[in-house]
Amino acid sequence: MPELSVVIVAADGEQRAVLQVLVDGTSVAHVVHSCGSFPVTATDPVVRRVQAARPEVVLLDIPTENPAAALRAIEILHQEMPEIALFAIGSMSQPQVIVAAMRAGAREYVERPTTTTDLLEAFVRLAAAQRKVRSEGARGKVYTVVNAKGGCGATTIAVNLALALQSSHSQVALVDLAPLGHAALHLNLKPMFSVADALRNLHRLDASLLESFMTRHNDGLHLLAGANTPAAVEPSTAEYARLFDMLVGHYRYVVVDASTRLDPTTRLVCNLSETVLLVACADVAALWSAARVQQYLEETGARERVRLVLNRFRKIPGFSEAEAEAAAGTKLIWKIPNQYFAVSTAIDRGTPLMQQSHTEIARSFSGLAAVLTANDYEVKRNAWSLFKTV
Repeated sequence: MPELSVVIVAADGEQRAVLQVLVDGTSVAHVVHSCGSFPVTATDPVVRRVQAARPEVVLLDIPTENPAAALRAIEILHQEMPEIALFAIGSMSQPQVIVAAMRAGAREYVERPTTTTDLLEAFVRLAAAQRKVRSEGARGKVYTVVNAKGGCGATTIAVNLALALQSSHSQVALVDLAPLGHAALHLNLKPMFSVADALRNLHRLDASLLESFMTRHNDGLHLLAGANTPAAVEPSTAEYARLFDMLVGHYRYVVVDASTRLDPTTRLVCNLSETVLLVACADVAALWSAARVQQYLEETGARERVRLVLNRFRKIPGFSEAEAEAAAGTKLIWKIPNQYFAVSTAIDRGTPLMQQSHTEIARSFSGLAAVLTANDYEVKRNAWSLFKTV
């Protein structure tokens, strides 16, 4: 028997019929009721009918021409039935409507014209969230990746570490705090929203709105994209602290690409981190810079969290790991092999190295993820199913 019961609310009769066919076509949900009008108050009969149907999901169609009534309906249904997942169906060409829908209480915003696959993926995400096995009050962990100097590869490592963690554990967010965000380019994504949007909406940011600002990669990773132009006015560290409080409450792991950014925000995030990965190459300039970055972070107490990652590593006669640790002033946690052609090709094509799962460098990123999470027994998950057990 399908697990999810669904109510459809759409003013257009043809759209209601289409959505019913699509829902039934997922094989994991079925329609229990449909409504042809939007509720305008909490006492509206439509609200009572939806409550009587006891759905787990309400699909609410947002007309392109006049979305106001549908947005108000989402707000009313969310207030009256906060336990029900509200999925908005609408055009992706109207960012302001998407934000308004998520602020009103929608859990998902599904593109119109909708497909069975779109709905199935949304239902899968909901089922996964409902079946999360997490300790009461557990908080996610933050891993911040910082360059010793420009060009050492922090973004490459952050992107592929996040994908490795997503593959192993799921529920991972990648946050791009670089002065100019390149993580989306590495993932071949075109974000509609960024960190700046999340910070501007802190006053009403909840889990649903936070997810609406994320860009989903096809591996399930959530990206909170970075700036595509230098910021004219930088938000306060207090605002970043509130954002990260929300992130660790919603995700199992948060990977931060700080790139070459060295300012109070980077210090704050490093202090919030479980581990700070300081990325350097095995050359004099990079290791000298690593020592200075380490000292900068040490001033606010992050010293014990910082670990050295040697990128593009190859054995050099007469050069030892102990010498690298001494030069950088911190312990070495991992070495990423030197495969410049594979890395540059992956970046140019927007195909991350972790998607080339049988290569040495992909295995290296998986190994780094395993080292970082070696003692995280609570993240081991039971298998879940979209269908109820009997």
